[in-house]
Amino acid sequence: MIRERLPGGPLVPPLSWSALRTAAADDPTHVPVTLDEAAEKATNAAGWVEQNWSTWLNTGLKIVLILVVAFTLRMLVRKALTKLIDRMNRSAQAVEGTALGGLLVNAERRRQRSEAIGSVLRSVASFLILGTAGLMILGAFKIDLAPLLASAGVAGVAIGFGARNLVTDFLSGVFMILEDQYGVGDSVDAGVASGEVVEVGLRVTKLRGVDGEIWYVRNGEIKRIGNLSQGWATAAVDVTVRPTEDLDRVSAVITEAADSMSKDEPWNERLWGPVEILGLTEVLLDSMTIRVNAKTMPGKKLGVERELRWRIKRALDAAGIRIVGGIPPQADESKPADPTAGMSAPSAFASPASPQSAAATPLPKPDLNK
Repeated sequence: MIRERLPGGPLVPPLSWSALRTAAADDPTHVPVTLDEAAEKATNAAGWVEQNWSTWLNTGLKIVLILVVAFTLRMLVRKALTKLIDRMNRSAQAVEGTALGGLLVNAERRRQRSEAIGSVLRSVASFLILGTAGLMILGAFKIDLAPLLASAGVAGVAIGFGARNLVTDFLSGVFMILEDQYGVGDSVDAGVASGEVVEVGLRVTKLRGVDGEIWYVRNGEIKRIGNLSQGWATAAVDVTVRPTEDLDRVSAVITEAADSMSKDEPWNERLWGPVEILGLTEVLLDSMTIRVNAKTMPGKKLGVERELRWRIKRALDAAGIRIVGGIPPQADESKPADPTAGMSAPSAFASPASPQSAAATPLPKPDLNK
């Protein structure tokens, strides 16, 4: 027996199974289904499920295994790269605490370089592992990968042409970081700009100029790079004196001033070699130039040059050697003054017989009464 409730009304009187069969027989759209047909359909469905469940289970287990292996491998690779970067930073901090640590390594530079390398390696590893896993999953579903790979290749070529500047900047930044061409704290000349490196990125390098401005230089625009902070620098000073000075005496005075500078703090650390007098670089009628050279700590060239000029100038003044451009010699007041110095040159009009005077004389008026 079946009871039905009409919307908003009481329960409908119960209907028997015979009444339901009679109502179905009166419906012209109803197609009667026998028990044999229903059993056959159920048997076919059960057979289809029984026939394909092993394939479904095999595909599902394969996909789960691919995902588990991919994420596990990705986690292990990222963890190994992180430990490698941490070890590089710890070695940099250990060297920084030594006496020459400040000269051999820059902690901030090493940190940024290691982080940039780690970021690139982690991204590449994740892309390769997850991309391979995705292709394996699509292959497990019996999907033909040839059209997909061909479309991806065409799209990659189109994106490469459209964003070639971005790709160039990225690749240039990667090679600059891997080759350690420059880092934070270095003074570089990048051609388009020069200054101290503030930040090294995969696409843009930040430089601080001598006036404090920040230059954003794309890595792809850097065709050459001059690093002024690697190895050592050279401080060069030119001393210009009168050609009548004794060269041996001038050389002795400069050498004494340079030796005194090399023994004082902090110049004894910034000078990495003895100050050398290379000789004459220019000899003129009124001057001669002596070149003084010294090997210095990188980045300290300008300070060494200023201090060396200061000490050489004081030493030359103390020795009575005058450099060119000093106080001009005073006139000798013992000689009598020239009486003709304030007289002007004689004029041709002073003589009435000169042609200039005759030309300037007015003509006499003619006598009209004659």
